[in-house]
Amino acid sequence: MSLSLVDYLNDVTNSPDVETLWATHVEQMQSYGFDRIIYGFTRYRTTSSLGDPQDWVLLTNQPASYMRPFIEDGLYFHAPMIHWALQNDGACSWSWIAEMAASDAFTPAELRVIDFNRKHGVTAGYSISFRSISARNKGAVALTAREDMSQAEADAVWAEHGQDILVMNNVAHLKLLTLPYFGSRNLTKRQREVLECVGDGKTTQDTAMILGLTPATVEKHLRLAREALDVDTTAQAVLKAAFYNQMFVLDL
Repeated sequence: MSLSLVDYLNDVTNSPDVETLWATHVEQMQSYGFDRIIYGFTRYRTTSSLGDPQDWVLLTNQPASYMRPFIEDGLYFHAPMIHWALQNDGACSWSWIAEMAASDAFTPAELRVIDFNRKHGVTAGYSISFRSISARNKGAVALTAREDMSQAEADAVWAEHGQDILVMNNVAHLKLLTLPYFGSRNLTKRQREVLECVGDGKTTQDTAMILGLTPATVEKHLRLAREALDVDTTAQAVLKAAFYNQMFVLDL
């Protein structure tokens, strides 16, 4: 059952964690006929890369049979709607793909992604690209319509509810940026504690005294934190943990 815009915004803005927010958002989008969703956000965008997928905030209810080749085999890098999202802000109907294909505007690699999507019933929907104030950041969401919906039907839904859907996705995106995210870069409680001390400007000796550990043990946890976050320095570890909102978090 679809929530009103006010009820949805109330539920999302008060979500205590990513899982609760995502469940609410998926159910709400399904009520409009968009039953498969991919949300992605990176802080590591460059002119030629979106960074390591393991560093993305990535949420989806697409099956592994779709996501594994799309991400691990690098199909996303040639996905037309991702290219659109990187160059634009706002919402775009996937009718754009048919228009571009009709004018032979796609590369062979892009056409392979379109064929892959067709085989998985990802043919109708909308993409939303979120506005960013940093050249390194980019977030977007792909809303795939039910397999029994045509693009014309998805466009009709958007004509009636598009503004509400756009607001809902923007608010969900902004809320997600404030919540702790535990993907493949997870820290243990002790690793978070030592990074918090470093973030507060404490030395190894200070941290050892505060946490009741030996300096060697503190160094061990810092090393493990760097390894978990796949960085070279402790300063980089503090920054990445802060990006994921994993530091100074209550009631984990």
